[in-house]
Formats: sequence, C-alpha cells, structure tokens
Amino acid sequence: SSSFTASTMTLATTKASTSGTSVEFTGIPSGVKRISVMFRGVRSSASDVGLLVQLGTSSGFKTSGYASTTHWGGGGTSDTTGFAMIGIATPNNISGIMTIAHMGSNVFVASHSGKYNANNGAFGGGDVDLGGTVDRVKIKTISGGAFDAGSVNIMYES
Repeated sequence: SSSFTASTMTLATTKASTSGTSVEFTGIPSGVKRISVMFRGVRSSASDVGLLVQLGTSSGFKTSGYASTTHWGGGGTSDTTGFAMIGIATPNNISGIMTIAHMGSNVFVASHSGKYNANNGAFGGGDVDLGGTVDRVKIKTISGGAFDAGSVNIMYES
C-alpha cells in the first residue's frame, strides 16, 4: 500500500527589487521540502553578471560551499557563494523561477529557468549542504550593484 501526505504551500508577500543589494525572506518553518523563488523583471543598474540565492539557518546565511552554474545563449558562469542566476545587468532583466528542493540531511538542490532578454533564456542549477535547518532565503547581486527594477517572492511547501 502507498501513503499520501498532503502538502501545504505558503506564498510570502512580494517584495520590490528596486533598491539595495539584497532582498531577504525569513520565518520559513522547519520541515520545508521545496522553496520556489520567483523573479519578475529583476534588474541591476551596475554590471552585475547575475544574482545569487543564498539559504540560511538560525546562525545566518551560508556564503560558501555551493556548487552552482548558470548559463544563457552566449555563455555562463559558476559560483560557490550561492545559487547563481545570470541576466540582471541593464538592459537585461530576469523573469523566471528557481526551485530549491530538500533531499534530506540538510542537502538542497536547485534548478532555474527564466527569460534573460528578448532573445535568450537563463538556465542552470546546483547543490549545497546547508549544515542546518533552512529558515531564510536571500536574493542578492553578485557584484554588489544595486537592484533597480522588478520584484521577487518565494513560495514554500511543507
């Protein structure tokens, strides 16, 4: 016989990505199995190649140990400080979703796809051993430039 447990999905409140270098979501409950990070028209005024999504615990955000790559039609980049997503340097912007799934033992895998500009998409993925229970997510610029357009939100499932 098989068993089925209904999941609960919670949509956070959308936050603007129109200033500053990061947007944070906190208060994610323990036992979360999947986090979806949604982007709509996210852009940086600087020469940031892309953005990073970092997971965190009650001790703070994890800033190392990620194995992450992101690509578009003409190239890509890798990053070890977060899950990278290419495509926010003006005039480009990102609209899409990054899905982060819990594999057990505080290990998470990520996959993303989205619109980068009128002619290209962005795609990639990665993994990280968080070393603790996830309770927060940060979306930040890679090079420290300021966000100047768009919005972000998360949805989590437990």
